[in-house]
Amino acid sequence: MHSAVLLIEFGSIILGLGLLGRFAARFRLSPIPLYLLAGLAFGEGGLLPLGASEEFVSIGAEIGVILLLLMLGLEYTAGDLVTNLKAHYPSGLVDGALNALPGAAAALLLGWGPVAAVVLAGVTWISSSGVIAKVLGDLGRVGNRETPVILSVLVLEDLAMAVYLPIVTALVAGAGLLAGSLTLAIALGAAGLVLFVAVRYGRLISRFVSSDDPEKLLLVVLGLTILVAGVAQQLQVSAAVGAFLVGIALSGEVAEGAHTLLSPLRDLFAAVFFVFFGLHTDPASIPPVLLPALALALVTAATKIATGYWAARRAGISSKGRWRTGGALVARGEFSIVIAGLAVSAGIEPSLGPLATAYVLILVIIGPLTARYTEPLATRLTAHRESPKTPESASRVPVGGDGA
Repeated sequence: MHSAVLLIEFGSIILGLGLLGRFAARFRLSPIPLYLLAGLAFGEGGLLPLGASEEFVSIGAEIGVILLLLMLGLEYTAGDLVTNLKAHYPSGLVDGALNALPGAAAALLLGWGPVAAVVLAGVTWISSSGVIAKVLGDLGRVGNRETPVILSVLVLEDLAMAVYLPIVTALVAGAGLLAGSLTLAIALGAAGLVLFVAVRYGRLISRFVSSDDPEKLLLVVLGLTILVAGVAQQLQVSAAVGAFLVGIALSGEVAEGAHTLLSPLRDLFAAVFFVFFGLHTDPASIPPVLLPALALALVTAATKIATGYWAARRAGISSKGRWRTGGALVARGEFSIVIAGLAVSAGIEPSLGPLATAYVLILVIIGPLTARYTEPLATRLTAHRESPKTPESASRVPVGGDGA
């Protein structure tokens, strides 16, 4: 009986996602906001809470984030990664300064104390790699010139989490300096080891994975990715970082074949991830913190756009590409919720969880819209400010121009 209910619930979710995706495609919009709203409607405190399929959806959501980052990593080689990190690390510093400080300031203004300030700084700092990867694919921008800049900022943020998460874990748990330092050392060592293996032995890994049989290639790539992601998470490193680095390590025909085989799975599980996010948000907890969350969302949306614009200008991207970069970075998501969850589970501040949830929901809905409309809106405003050419300058004839 339980398995029948599970199949009915999960089948209804998948069917509903397909219909919402078709509706969004008709209006040329990203389906992510619709997926989130569907999760709200059928989650905790929603219209019709789901029960039997919750655990299955939770596992599917984790796989969705892993596949999103794996597919993003398959677009680039290890050499591209190292080059981008060396070239764009100043952008990562600017990103942290512009987007972490508003969260810390908000927590202090609300009287939540220094530990909550460190936590909320992380919530507002980290963009959602999963949402942004999905949006770039939906908008057909994966091959755009500004995409490596966006990717570099996201990778720097994800790698920074290898340092930040152990620190936050130690702070909220009240751990001593020695215990916190040990956790941090393990996290940094694990991230460095995975990156070293991806860069140094990427060709060997590709040979090991390579197969002319699509079934075997799919199983080996998927199994390797989930294994590395799980080990990375166990060592206090983001599973998303592990999956991304597996994608980086694969190259050539292996990367192309894996991309083709995994694309349908990515789309399925990514949709499940966004529904899962909505399922675990109680709509009743949002109204009391909606105004501060909205104010913080507007401020940090502007700082993310400024971050992207600065990073793209530094990379020599055109004006339109700069605005596209900034607009694409606005969405927050999975990392922000994980960071807030650490503080809530430790009892740091009861209102922090609902505020973080409302904040992420606002930006995860606004994010796909800013990615699509920031550049055309900025271009239109810029065009209106430009002074038109005068008739005299347009009709002026150079000396000797009449052939005399």
